Amino acid sequence: MVAAYIDVRVGPAYSLYTMAVQKNSPTLVVDLDSSVPVVQQIAGGLRRCLLDGDLRPGDALPSSRALARDLGVHFNTVVQAYRELEAEGWLELRRRAGTVVVERRAPRPGVGERERLARRFGAALDDLLARYEARGLDRADLEDRIDEVLDRSGTSERAPARTPAGKGDEE
Repeated sequence: MVAAYIDVRVGPAYSLYTMAVQKNSPTLVVDLDSSVPVVQQIAGGLRRCLLDGDLRPGDALPSSRALARDLGVHFNTVVQAYRELEAEGWLELRRRAGTVVVERRAPRPGVGERERLARRFGAALDDLLARYEARGLDRADLEDRIDEVLDRSGTSERAPARTPAGKGDEE
């Protein structure tokens, strides 16, 4: 079993490493001055480590109290992030025995769930674009930033544009 700990604090960023010898240690970045809630930063950072394979099934995460102490946040903030990831099927929370990464089956949302998620994420992207433009940045800047994030995650291939149902092919 591999245990994960928080290592050196560099500004608002903390390095998450595993005891096994690794060339590239995963990093959990938490910015306490950000407008993004800390619980979302923790859950999102751990989710990225899980998706990238930096944390694998069987890896033990720090206790919520230890991680909270190292990050300088309330332990309930870490518990909430851990519970969010548990609900997504990434973690198993064992009372008094720790938090462990578990094998997760790829989710297969049904058509209704897929549409609901697409609407929810679409609304979030609309809001993001509005906030971006409100700060004087344009759409091209946001598209470049999104491409950078997709490139970093290894999912930069864009799906072909789809025509909304009932539209297009009309000449």
